[in-house]
Amino acid sequence: MLSPPLTLLPSVPAVNKHKPWIETSYHGVITENTDVVLLDPPLVALDKDAPIPYAGEICAFNIHGLEAPFEAVVLNGTSGEGQLRARGLVDCELQKEYTFIIQAHDCGSGPGGTEGKKSHKAVVHIQVNDVNEFAPVFREPQYRAAVTEGKIYDSILQVEATDQDCSPQYSQICNYQITTTSTPFAIDRNGNIRNTEKLSYDHQQQYEILVTAWDCGQKRALHSVPVRIDVKPVCKPGWQGWNKRVDYEPGTGSKQLFPKMHLETCGGPLSSVRTTVELQTSHIGKGCDRETYSEKSLQKLCGASSGSTDLLPAPSAATNWTSTLVSDSGRDSDLIFRFDGHQAAKIPDWVVPQNLTDQFTIATWMKHGPSPGLRAEKETLLCNSDKTEMNRHHYSLYVHNCRLVFLLRRDFTQVDTFRPAEFHWKLEQICDKEWHYYVINVAFPVVTLYVDGVTFDPYLVTDDWPIHPSQIDVQLTVGACWQGESHFLPCEELTRPSGEEAGELLSVEHYFRGSLSGLTIRPGKIESQKVISCLQACKEGLDINSLESLDKSIKFHFNPAQSILVMEGEDLENINAAVRKVSYINSRQFPTPGVRRLHISTSVQCFGEDTCITIPDIDAVVMVLQPSEPRITISGVERVSRPASDFRAPGGVVLFQELHIVSTVTREIIHNLDYCDVLVLGEELDPEQESLQLQRSVLLGKHLDATNSTSGVDSMSNYEQVIRQVRYYSWQPGQLTERRFRLTCSELNGRYTSNEFNLEVSRSSSSFQTDLVSLRYPRPPSLPSGVPSAATVVIVMCIAALVVVVVLGIYRIHLTHQQEVKLAETTKETDVTWDDSALTITVNPMEVGRKEDDDITSAESDDSEEEVDVQLPRVQRKKGQNWDKTTISY
Repeated sequence: MLSPPLTLLPSVPAVNKHKPWIETSYHGVITENTDVVLLDPPLVALDKDAPIPYAGEICAFNIHGLEAPFEAVVLNGTSGEGQLRARGLVDCELQKEYTFIIQAHDCGSGPGGTEGKKSHKAVVHIQVNDVNEFAPVFREPQYRAAVTEGKIYDSILQVEATDQDCSPQYSQICNYQITTTSTPFAIDRNGNIRNTEKLSYDHQQQYEILVTAWDCGQKRALHSVPVRIDVKPVCKPGWQGWNKRVDYEPGTGSKQLFPKMHLETCGGPLSSVRTTVELQTSHIGKGCDRETYSEKSLQKLCGASSGSTDLLPAPSAATNWTSTLVSDSGRDSDLIFRFDGHQAAKIPDWVVPQNLTDQFTIATWMKHGPSPGLRAEKETLLCNSDKTEMNRHHYSLYVHNCRLVFLLRRDFTQVDTFRPAEFHWKLEQICDKEWHYYVINVAFPVVTLYVDGVTFDPYLVTDDWPIHPSQIDVQLTVGACWQGESHFLPCEELTRPSGEEAGELLSVEHYFRGSLSGLTIRPGKIESQKVISCLQACKEGLDINSLESLDKSIKFHFNPAQSILVMEGEDLENINAAVRKVSYINSRQFPTPGVRRLHISTSVQCFGEDTCITIPDIDAVVMVLQPSEPRITISGVERVSRPASDFRAPGGVVLFQELHIVSTVTREIIHNLDYCDVLVLGEELDPEQESLQLQRSVLLGKHLDATNSTSGVDSMSNYEQVIRQVRYYSWQPGQLTERRFRLTCSELNGRYTSNEFNLEVSRSSSSFQTDLVSLRYPRPPSLPSGVPSAATVVIVMCIAALVVVVVLGIYRIHLTHQQEVKLAETTKETDVTWDDSALTITVNPMEVGRKEDDDITSAESDDSEEEVDVQLPRVQRKKGQNWDKTTISY
């Protein structure tokens, strides 16, 4: 059978009939800093053309929206599984959610994806999950609040921290904590700080605590925040912002005491404020820091008239009448004598001022208080009474029942009438146990009392008959009164020592109980108020810094000592500014270190009321620090050897030609010396053969004097120049073997003393000179018979030679005298005068004096300027010896 014929039909290609299918929406979650998105439902695309190759396979997922940082990848084209990934790291803090469109693409009808089909568009929502990567941070770098003492607060202040994480879990602050231990504060979860107990301003004025925070993911803040809480007192009127202690360094001038002080008045309406600042220095020396030079030096510094007599000098060989008294050099060589009712000093006759005319001055420092049970007794400071036979008081100064009484009995004159005799003053200062400076100026019949520079007239003046003149010697006594006539004594006097000492005590009564210093009498003149104020002036006190900037509405007043300052004004701010300018100043080069107390009292007046606010007084101290102390050093040539002729030459032997005086201290200040003593060691100088001299021309222009007292204030350079001119003379140098001298200098009246500089003076052994001054013309010898004529000739020649030598010596003495006269005339022509305000150099002690016949008083000794040389004086005078008017002998 034949097969049917083969029919060939054309091939039909596979057709991509269906589009892929995906869900209409997707929700996804991605954790920040990762790249895989978890989708719900999963990303799967289906195609009904499956299992036809290509047409039933999924080739891609496309995302519409280039801003979306995601991409979709096909994991399995046959199953249509895909995955959504982040193209980079996503940050929740930048964007928490994303929404975009996604489509699925099949592979088409063949390789190359031709005629491929797309699914519908599906919406994708993606949420970014947060990671707790940020720690809490406080909004402020620090917090500060103020509370009033005595109150409990629900919330003093609130601290707040933030977190940069995006999720509520990690961005919210769930807890705060105070990390400082043992504090009376607590904090809640919202950051509110409260106090757990009542706070006290007196206990603690300020608290500083540290606070930290946690977020809800338990991440802690990296840095705690400081919280400062100030405690304010319950508004109490008073001064605030002052320090209880102010340190003062010597030499720094004026220093403000209260630079930040202000007055708190609690808002009350004020009409005026009055403030008193008091500097209390009664415990320092004589009531404050004063110059501690000797009384004579102080008088020269203040321009006082010359001629005063110091009745209470420092004890020494020359001033031995004060050696039995109880002295206290105290602070800074401030010489004080204490009298307990059993001591007195008899002033030697040669010291007692003579010729008290109608004008004279008595001055002293006194510290006195009432003596229990002894109010009826007189206490004598100074008494001039008959030495024997009678008991007349010529003048005296005494305290009686806390009153000061000055007795002055004039000598009988041609008018026999009552004269003023007793002058009484009743003052609180007499018995307040504080130091005061008393000056009595007598311009008879007017007597004026100055106390601390303030004048007081007597409240009572008693008249009496004048004293009839007599030949009875008088006795000047300090600390009691000498009774010249015999008298009966109370029983208690009988218990005192017997013998000579008892005789002395039985002649003294009305003992003084207190302290004295600087007791002087100046005859012939009364002192001016300016000088008196200078003598008692304090070197420390209150001051106002920048006085020119003080508001014109402020009234202020200082007391004379500048220890009390009163300020008054109507504007509170001006008062505060004025008080802040109050300063302390101490002008002494070396002030007394230690405490100075300050007391401030204030009164406030309101409108329509006398006093509306009570301001508590305040007390503070100024602490004066220890000053740097100087060291005075004397140096120079310690041995001087000269030919015998130099010792009797007109220029003598200069002792201290190479002298140097220096003082070292840590800070630069000007140094002054107040005395330099040249002491003669060994045997006293023989006034018939030796002397120390100093040309007066050397002293001119240097404010120096050569005296027999230890006083004087001037620069070291002036002292050095003058001492270099001190000359030693010996009219018989052949008998001179060696002389030794010692030089010492002082600053601030012995507070700082130099080293002891010793000098040895001798005659050169290689020099052989005939002592012309000691030669005397001999009587010619009688020649015996039988002597050879040659011997006679030799004797005659020797006598002739001796006559020539004597003539030459007389001529040399005459020539020396002519030179001295010429020099004296030159000095007269230049009108050489003493400057009474000058300061003195002391060359002391000079233990031998020449006996002269002329009786020269202390007042007349001022007329001796015409002489060229000063022969430096001895210290002691014996009865019957007087000083020469032209030279002070040595």
